[in-house]
Amino acid sequence: MLKTFQVKTSHHDQMIDVTDQVQDWVSEQGVKDGVIVVQSMHTTAGLTVNENADPDVKTDMLNRFREVYPWEHPEDRHAEGNTAAHMKTSTVGHAQTLLVEDGRLVLGTWQGLYFCEFDGPRNRKFVAKFL
Repeated sequence: MLKTFQVKTSHHDQMIDVTDQVQDWVSEQGVKDGVIVVQSMHTTAGLTVNENADPDVKTDMLNRFREVYPWEHPEDRHAEGNTAAHMKTSTVGHAQTLLVEDGRLVLGTWQGLYFCEFDGPRNRKFVAKFL
């Protein structure tokens, strides 16, 4: 079964913890063990697994992405002007593969799943499927 999740972003770039949403769906499905693939449906928004205990990690990551991929660059040619968002998404990736054991996502103590907006605010989608 493919599940579509909706995310409404509120900032130009942000990282939204979607771990609980995905875990709730896993629990509802009653699947005990397997693999789940979670995938962004956008070229300017991705998914990553990272620390979810200290909010400064998200702030630091977004700040560094802005340094590495400035919004305006004299050599960018993409007509929409969002080349930086495409670069950031390619860096974090568009999908994550997670293990499920005993009905729970297998994540480390400090890990969470983040939807990463790089060209917002927008209404976004990501999908998940068990394998």
